[in-house]
Amino acid sequence: MRAVRRPEVRLPELQPYDGAELEPEGDYDGLEFAGTDCSRQSARGARFMDCALRRCVLDEAVLSRARIIDSVLSGVRGVGTDLSQAMLRDVEVSDARLGGIQLHGSALERVVVRGGKIDFLNLRKAKLRDVAFEGCVLVEADFGGAQLERVTFDDCTLARVDFSAARMKDVDLRGAAAVDIARGIDCLAGAVISPAQLMDLAPAFAAQVGVRVE
Repeated sequence: MRAVRRPEVRLPELQPYDGAELEPEGDYDGLEFAGTDCSRQSARGARFMDCALRRCVLDEAVLSRARIIDSVLSGVRGVGTDLSQAMLRDVEVSDARLGGIQLHGSALERVVVRGGKIDFLNLRKAKLRDVAFEGCVLVEADFGGAQLERVTFDDCTLARVDFSAARMKDVDLRGAAAVDIARGIDCLAGAVISPAQLMDLAPAFAAQVGVRVE
């Protein structure tokens, strides 16, 4: 197993954001968004470089195709946030409370997701490389058709996760506190699990190959 390369985010001295509404294709550099309510705003295709988003509200915010680079997201919350086809590189996400977030077709590289809870995370056909999930709860996360390379789930709870048609390389599930795979048990090639997890997942493996256990 190759180790995950983690982001090393060193933010410069940040300027407070002026509170104006986000703009599509906007360019945001070296800014701190503190408690900003971005609900239902559109920053489609925008670039966020060396930024900090702290305690921001992202309900139904449109950030599709956005580029978030060398940035920190702390305590953000929202429902229905659209980050489809976005790019996140060298990003730290901590204590997020999100539901129904759309990251399908996105690219995540050197990203840490630490703490918090994310319900119905959509990562279908996304590309994840060097991504570490730490101490977070993922409920019904959808990795269908995604590519995962050097991805870890340390001290995480995975509830009813979907790995259908996912492709994995150096994916480490051994540190997860709980792993409940709803679909895609047959797509774990390239992942590592612990002996205890193997016992927990044995009924799903048996069902996959048509074995009845009585």
